[in-house]
Amino acid sequence: MYEYRTLKNGIRVVAERIDYLKSVSIGVWVGNGSRFERSTENGISHFIEHMLFKGTESKSAKEIAMAIDNIGGQINAFTAREYTCFYTRTLDTHTSVAMDILSDMLFNSRLDKEDMDLERKVILEEISLYEDSPEDLVYDIASYAVWGDTPIGRPILGTKETLDGITPDIMREYMKNHYTAKNIIISVSGNYADNFFDELEKYFGVAPLMDITPDMERAIYTPKNIVRTKDIEQVQLVTTFNGIDVMDDRVYSLLAFNNIFGSGMSSRLFQNIREREGLVYSINAGHSAYLGAGVFDIGAGMSPENLPRVCELISDEVNRIKREKLSKDEVQVAKEQLKGSYILSYESTGARMQGAGRSMLIDKPIRTQEEILDLIDKVDTDSVSEIIDTVLDTKTVAISAVGPVDTVEGLFSFE
Repeated sequence: MYEYRTLKNGIRVVAERIDYLKSVSIGVWVGNGSRFERSTENGISHFIEHMLFKGTESKSAKEIAMAIDNIGGQINAFTAREYTCFYTRTLDTHTSVAMDILSDMLFNSRLDKEDMDLERKVILEEISLYEDSPEDLVYDIASYAVWGDTPIGRPILGTKETLDGITPDIMREYMKNHYTAKNIIISVSGNYADNFFDELEKYFGVAPLMDITPDMERAIYTPKNIVRTKDIEQVQLVTTFNGIDVMDDRVYSLLAFNNIFGSGMSSRLFQNIREREGLVYSINAGHSAYLGAGVFDIGAGMSPENLPRVCELISDEVNRIKREKLSKDEVQVAKEQLKGSYILSYESTGARMQGAGRSMLIDKPIRTQEEILDLIDKVDTDSVSEIIDTVLDTKTVAISAVGPVDTVEGLFSFE
């Protein structure tokens, strides 16, 4: 059962007490990511994530790390297109330490110019790492291929040019307008104590915050093909279709369909293109969902000479599943796979904290395990057939490639 609170400064809390565990996961969710950035600010959300680990008014970066390491805990963060999350996992006897560190990072980070200049170089190395990792780079290019030079289409890491323009004052002003009372959620899962909410108020509820919600630009799907020619051994290819957004409950039908089509080693794409033909090392399909937008991607890596045949086989699989859909037995197998993976993930306090925090942040209902299993049970051949037609609409295709290739035109033969 979830407990809901609102701290005195407006921060909302969702907590799930699991008293048979000995650990607690705490996540501070901020409704801010690269989708909220102007073109000149691209990368600032991810930059902020890094800087909050670089020291506060009372603790150095080393002291932050040691405070959690010394109690055998974990601390980390990530930045996505629509949110940033800072999180800890500790023993239930050490939640005060976790709250002290997270709140200090959130409200009292120094954002020192020297630290910023140093961390900027670290992020530029991270960008270079992506440039040298074509299997990652191609997905950034795929986002640009369908959303263009808009906030949701730009890279989360930013660019050298945009990062160079970010100063401590710009970062502080950005945080003031985006790290706001309406835009911060604290999500908790695990065996927290009876006085836990009093401590949350002590650590997180006293800081004054603005009471505004940042604007987010609407995403408009405008597909095109993009090739980044690079002198490497393989071609990394992503075929993108317009998908469903994060609020759409048809996601369970989509996941069921994709369990058969493109997710995992037993999927049709893997079995028919890798195992039977030996043409790729990796091939998979999956969806990414956002507020008011979503994509369904098929990704593969192969030698340049195999590219035409791989595209032909992907076309065959897409055409086949659109034409024949899935049988009742296949849908039942997919549902059992879906239930199993969901229940196994649900045994992690980190996964439960993330699910609840992300849902509350976007005002999506936080569902119990029983409610989600019931939604999976309601998936049937009709709902799967409908979602196949929705997400495999070949009029929405965009093709992105990185590697020793000049064009991707004419490679697919979708019906």
